[in-house]
Amino acid sequence: MNAPKLLTFLLTTLCLSTSMAQTAPGTTSAKLTTYTNPLPVQFGDPYVLHTRGTYYMYGTGGGAQRGFAAYSSTDMVHWKSEGQVYFHDNKNGWSDPKAKWDGAYWAPEVYEVKGKFYLFYSAQWRENPTHEVENFRIGVAVADKPTGPFVDLTNKPLFDPGYPIIDANVFMDSNGKAYLYYSRCCYKHPVDSEVARLARQKGWFDEIEESWVYGVELKPDFSGVIGQPVLLLRPPVTLKDKQASWESRSVTAREVNRRWTEGSVTFKKGNRYYMMYSANHFGGQYYAIGYATATSPLGPYTKAANNPILEKNSDKGGSVTGTGHNSITYSPDGKEMFCVYHGRTAKTGDERVVFIDRMTVKDGQITIAGPTTSPQKLPSGAAVTGKAR
Repeated sequence: MNAPKLLTFLLTTLCLSTSMAQTAPGTTSAKLTTYTNPLPVQFGDPYVLHTRGTYYMYGTGGGAQRGFAAYSSTDMVHWKSEGQVYFHDNKNGWSDPKAKWDGAYWAPEVYEVKGKFYLFYSAQWRENPTHEVENFRIGVAVADKPTGPFVDLTNKPLFDPGYPIIDANVFMDSNGKAYLYYSRCCYKHPVDSEVARLARQKGWFDEIEESWVYGVELKPDFSGVIGQPVLLLRPPVTLKDKQASWESRSVTAREVNRRWTEGSVTFKKGNRYYMMYSANHFGGQYYAIGYATATSPLGPYTKAANNPILEKNSDKGGSVTGTGHNSITYSPDGKEMFCVYHGRTAKTGDERVVFIDRMTVKDGQITIAGPTTSPQKLPSGAAVTGKAR
């Protein structure tokens, strides 16, 4: 059994064995009362679509080869592999599968609009006359089913801002307008700041590159964008900024000469727009989640005082690090809100695995009850049964 399959088997066994209620000898099934993180899904950047009574999870990796895979569930606990749902060589494919990181097919998100399913994703663009190492753009593919097969709308990316971009997220407002949020890559984007000056003074790094989150209105048919992108979030410029400490940990810990603002997801509650985002090195232990709020979809956004709202717990006796790039979903009865994100544990090592933890929004403040690795009660409205040992 190879390493990925062995890890999946171990995670599945752990999840089910710790989630089953005790049953009398001889019985063949039991009603589950709890679930346990991490889930037996090896995804980075997990995104969950809930439609027609079923949850579909998409993400980076998960066994996909130069494309994207999906899982499905009716209870948010048991997840069934649906195999690969997007392939780079579909008739309109525009990516470069031979580029670094095998084309880097990252962060898929799927949205249902008028009976069609639209997959937004990041990949290396094959049009690369200057041979950039990072030449990411965002594409859109469509399918008749959430399990695909997805085919690109056109044979080119959604748009070209002139710099590499990743982590597409779409928000559809109540007035019918749709907005695309994305992260400009750190690549060739050195930024002057007090943190950058400190890094030079200490001899850590010569420069600090940064990724920034932008937003732009989408055309109704997702064929392009309307107007120019607007800068919405970036790492703090001054050390006095209350966000500077947690958003600069990858630099101050000398992990890497980059500061990230990426993996954004936007939702609306009441009259307020919430943008969750991830900061620090995506491959390191300090990857964490914060959020900002605004009164309009394109800002201005103000970062929250209680950031970060999700981070590693290894320094508090736990085993989880690298918590980030989340999406949100709701329980089967719609009464509970959940944060879906990836992380690493002492057992899973460098493999990113999926966590689902409860989150609340009260008085304009987001709280996430995680990361957890102990048994959690089932999502409200979920009636789950499973085979007993």
